Amino acid sequence: MTTFSFTRDRIDENELRKQLLDPTAGGYSSFEGWVRNHNEGLPVRHLEYEAFEPLAIKEGERIVAEAIKRFGVEHAACVHRIGDLAIGEMAVWVGVSARHRAEAFLACRYIIDEVKHRVPIWKKEHYVNGDSGWVNCERCAAPTTTDVPHAHAPHIHAPHAHVPHAPGTAHTTNAHGSLNHDTHTSGAAQTHDTHAPHAHNHDSHHHAHAPDTHRAPIDRGATRQAQTPSAAASLATTHARLAAPVSDYSRQMALKEVGAAGQAKLRASRVLVIGCGGLGVPVISYLAGAGIGRLGLVDSDHLEPSNLHRQTMYALADVGKLKAELAAERVRELNPDVDVRAYKLRLDALNAPDLIAQHDLVIDCTDNFSTKFLLNDYCVQLRKPVVFASVYQYEGQLQIVQPDSACLRCVWPEATRDGIVGNCSEAGVLGPVPGIFGGLQAFEAMKLLLNLPGQLKDELLVLDLLTLTTSRVRTKRAHACPEHATSRATAAQAAAVARTNAARDAGPEGANAAANTGPQSANTPTNPLELSFDTLDQAHEAGFDIVDIREPYELRETPTPSAHTRNLPMAELLHGQPSFKPTRKTVLVCATGRRSLAATQELRENGFADVFSLRGGVRGLLARQFT
Repeated sequence: MTTFSFTRDRIDENELRKQLLDPTAGGYSSFEGWVRNHNEGLPVRHLEYEAFEPLAIKEGERIVAEAIKRFGVEHAACVHRIGDLAIGEMAVWVGVSARHRAEAFLACRYIIDEVKHRVPIWKKEHYVNGDSGWVNCERCAAPTTTDVPHAHAPHIHAPHAHVPHAPGTAHTTNAHGSLNHDTHTSGAAQTHDTHAPHAHNHDSHHHAHAPDTHRAPIDRGATRQAQTPSAAASLATTHARLAAPVSDYSRQMALKEVGAAGQAKLRASRVLVIGCGGLGVPVISYLAGAGIGRLGLVDSDHLEPSNLHRQTMYALADVGKLKAELAAERVRELNPDVDVRAYKLRLDALNAPDLIAQHDLVIDCTDNFSTKFLLNDYCVQLRKPVVFASVYQYEGQLQIVQPDSACLRCVWPEATRDGIVGNCSEAGVLGPVPGIFGGLQAFEAMKLLLNLPGQLKDELLVLDLLTLTTSRVRTKRAHACPEHATSRATAAQAAAVARTNAARDAGPEGANAAANTGPQSANTPTNPLELSFDTLDQAHEAGFDIVDIREPYELRETPTPSAHTRNLPMAELLHGQPSFKPTRKTVLVCATGRRSLAATQELRENGFADVFSLRGGVRGLLARQFT
């Protein structure tokens, strides 16, 4: 028989019981959950059940298989109603046949408890004056307080054995135990040869029934078997988990656009988040709270104290630890339902295709253009939607690339060099700015996963938080799309493989060099782009002009450590009139070496071969002087 199924028709427990008959089985236990006419003082008229059947059936079958293996029973099955149920109708049935009644008891209890907590089933209670809205059935699972197999906690009535008459076996007539399933079931345990005393819980006024010994003899062997260490440990583990709080999605499921079906979609979704920083923290928090089935988190950075004003998921004590690991741990604390996987690496042309292919949706929370365009190219190639966001001081922008929509290269055919636009550490940022844009990314992601209206497509949303003005810029799909993205993805992967192979052939030193080499273009110059000096005066003595491309406010905070320099902010250097034309060897200086490297690359491509970047920038110089 089918081990787990749903039905919209009345459950025929007698027919189901026949399907579990087995001449090797001497014990049988069943559980029935019925719809009752009240809940927490409110009169109930009827209730509805719904489920995301493909996912629910798979999980239900897994639970039954676990029970069969764990308790060594012969057969087990569970049937759950969906649709509209009247008062008194059976909502769920579980049956187990086993060689002995102890295993049957435990397996029956295990199945209903696990179904309650793991299978995506939702209910709606209809009262005289309204309804409850769709509620995940996990919310209704009551914690248990005892680890004795035959005495159960409030809301639960113990299943009782039915042992078919067979030579050499005790004959106990059929008895059913009823669970307060979703707080709407009722019933009493009955047996013709035992009387079951009541153990009352005076707060909830529900009963736990346990078999007594004053009329019928006890099978001592079965009792000892029921309390073996393995069985007791299994039951204790189940009880401990049931006592813990469970995730509650009722507030978002109350939205008619979400409901039970929408929640099931979220649970079945797999989302890849690139970057666990200022944008990533709100994205990760909101998606985990919403019950996304799987979250993949990619980040190779370690937490720094300067991150904490905007990356509020972390604590000061976490400084120095990997963000991906920290974020994954926070997700597990927030919502144990989420399957979270930390990838402690930097996304590149070698690992991106496989990571992206494993997920339904990608969210870019990085602060560099090379990764954004790499993501764009591979997501276009693999036809995966990707949600982009960028932040600069008090403003930011949001763009979604979907299959058949305009992509980043439709707007910017060539990737902007990293360093041309300052990131948070260079340009500065207030904490709420990336928080707001990360929240928008999370919301747009849920709109995609739930297929909600108003999705951002073929548009670039720009928001200035100082003035609270928004602009929507239409983007048009280029004639070269998607080839201009897919061809670059193919070329990037081929180049990365070639570099890896060359490094492997060159031995350990070559491998280290390859590991420290970022994305390169076909016309990368052979002259080194970066130079190192102990002091800027040393560079001056070597015949270099020194140009500090930092902004005036940066110079006021940290003056250039040399008198032989001139200041020319980066924008003027690259786009000023008259244009910058170095007449001799020139070294460009910025705070960290990032912007000066980007400017050097730009000038090299314009024909200025004797321009170099100071490795590590002013901070690197000062660090070397004080170490």
